[in-house]
Amino acid sequence: MAVATSEARTTSSRTRSGGHHVRKLLRMNWLGGLAGWIWLLIVIIPLYWIVITSFKDQSAFFSQNPFALPNAPTWENYKLVIQNDFPRYFLNSVIITVGTIVPAVAISFMASYAIIRGVGSKFLGGVMGLFLLGLAIPLQAVIIPVYLLIIKMQLYDSLLALILPSIAFAIPLSVLVLTNFIRDVPKELFESMRVDGASEWQMLHSLALPLTRPALVTVSIYNGLFVWNGFLLPLILTQSPEKRTLPLALWTFQGQFSVNVPAVLASVVLTALPIVILYAIGRRQLLSGLTAGFSR
Repeated sequence: MAVATSEARTTSSRTRSGGHHVRKLLRMNWLGGLAGWIWLLIVIIPLYWIVITSFKDQSAFFSQNPFALPNAPTWENYKLVIQNDFPRYFLNSVIITVGTIVPAVAISFMASYAIIRGVGSKFLGGVMGLFLLGLAIPLQAVIIPVYLLIIKMQLYDSLLALILPSIAFAIPLSVLVLTNFIRDVPKELFESMRVDGASEWQMLHSLALPLTRPALVTVSIYNGLFVWNGFLLPLILTQSPEKRTLPLALWTFQGQFSVNVPAVLASVVLTALPIVILYAIGRRQLLSGLTAGFSR
């Protein structure tokens, strides 16, 4: 009887403890949800203001409530921006972004595969150390040496002058992320393909590539954002208007349309739109890559 009473007390104590733990989690979830909604408002209110203002004319911008919808939406601001060489700046940004991401991700992927498959090699260990060292060097600290190198190579005021340094700065982080993913691929799979007579290139293409696709999408989008929004390299390494990228063009538009705020915001919307579309397309792969990286 005493034993049964003791067990009942223990069960009751565990139930109360479990209920208290559940209530604590619910309270934490409620606070986390509230913080999430507050953060959403902080982010979405400026975006809402930018979008609705880009459809207003100057008179409506100065006379209406800043957060009120335009009474007579107009596309004139977008037409004005497009007529001022916006397509050329957009094409320059696309060329630089694609020209950076494709070789940077390809080089990083092959380097990561070699580092993981060549564990124990002093040379590959030193290469990995150099990549990690690259993470500690910010762009602002080496902009003068980069500028001098570009001048020596006679690439100043060209798109290639922006692509080459961007590739160099995109590789270290890409290698760090991809090595963590390739390291978690079971060695038995590589050995099985080796027994079947597969070469390293075949294992790279048929095994490592499909399994690390979320990581490849993640580093591609991250580096794409960095290159697309880059301002310092275009400012230092280019001079002619024909080589401007969108961030540099936005700075020019701000001076050109200093009084026409809706036109400036229209250029901001056009600049951010490709990144939003890219995120919408690669959202699943990006989130998969990020969560897989955290779970490792």
